[in-house]
Amino acid sequence: MKELALKHFMSGYSCSESVVQAAIDKGYAKEDLLSAATSFSGGMGVRCLCGAVAGAQLVIGANFGKKQNERDGMKARALAKKFSEEFAKKYKVNCCKVLSAGFEFHSPERKQHCCSMVGFCSELVENILKEEALQKTEV
Repeated sequence: MKELALKHFMSGYSCSESVVQAAIDKGYAKEDLLSAATSFSGGMGVRCLCGAVAGAQLVIGANFGKKQNERDGMKARALAKKFSEEFAKKYKVNCCKVLSAGFEFHSPERKQHCCSMVGFCSELVENILKEEALQKTEV
């Protein structure tokens, strides 16, 4: 999934769209999730939450979130926390402004810098999805 996300990112998709499109390509999410990812691009337009993080969290929610008429979204929240903790171990913060400080926003240098987060997020969310699938088959 990491290679797909990076390919999408370098071909013009935003950070959030790249993670979500890679998940769609791998069969982890439905195609209509891509349009939801667009609004998370560039830290929701104000460089707040890293779009790659937001895209990964969308994929987690799409797979484990509350379904209509359900009361419990505990699994999604637990996995969202796990994802966030792993991201924080590596990058310390999840704020786009902080993560891309020192780079002009639309510069090739920033784009290259952000490949690290796009790659990490797509790899981490895929690992979480695979771990959960494995746990389901063991039960």
